[in-house]
Amino acid sequence: MRIILGLLSGLIGMLAGWFGLAFLVVALAGPDRDGGTAMGAFFNIGPIGAVVGFIAGVWLFTGIGIVKSVPSAAPSGNATTPPTRISRPFAVALLVLAGGLGWWAWYELIRSPYLTHGDMTLDLQFRLPPDMALPPSKEDVHIDVTEGGRRYAPISVSDSWHGHDGNRQVVLAKASLSYKASQRVVSLALPGIDEVTWRVDLGSDPEPTQGYTAWRPSSGNSALKIEMNFRLRADR
Repeated sequence: MRIILGLLSGLIGMLAGWFGLAFLVVALAGPDRDGGTAMGAFFNIGPIGAVVGFIAGVWLFTGIGIVKSVPSAAPSGNATTPPTRISRPFAVALLVLAGGLGWWAWYELIRSPYLTHGDMTLDLQFRLPPDMALPPSKEDVHIDVTEGGRRYAPISVSDSWHGHDGNRQVVLAKASLSYKASQRVVSLALPGIDEVTWRVDLGSDPEPTQGYTAWRPSSGNSALKIEMNFRLRADR
């Protein structure tokens, strides 16, 4: 039992060191559009934390997880070495932590992170104020859709990237969604104006919408009266 619990303590320390160091590097590096920083942190830097974590886990088990029992009365003059035993609080905490990590692994890795409907397309329309002209080129239009705060959805701005709604110009774009996400935020940046954002009110695993939503203003107190609406449709 001691070998099993000692190995379990080391493995938990290894996982904590690996993921902890990798997440720290990613957090310090900031947003990662192409995923290169996250991959490097996980596969190149994470193993260093794993080695340190494994050693720390085994050290904690030998230092805290094994305690000396109260020695029984011995005949006078006979010195005895008190026996050792596994600390019950440490063993319980270790098993609870292992169970929690097992549940997290099932929740994040076995449970599919992908949308039930597969790949979905988020059609976006940005309606400019009446006195605002379109940018000269679609290359001047910068749109981001963040999922869960870090992941960036692929954006497509085609050659037919603009239209109009009465006397107001409209910028058109598409975003490809594949993953479940707790929140999604759309941002638009045009030459000469500050970036404006909208929170997309879709569930983590959304259903296709029935047509476009109503026009909605940007988040915050932006003086720009740029409005956005969207439509979500399944690709299959």
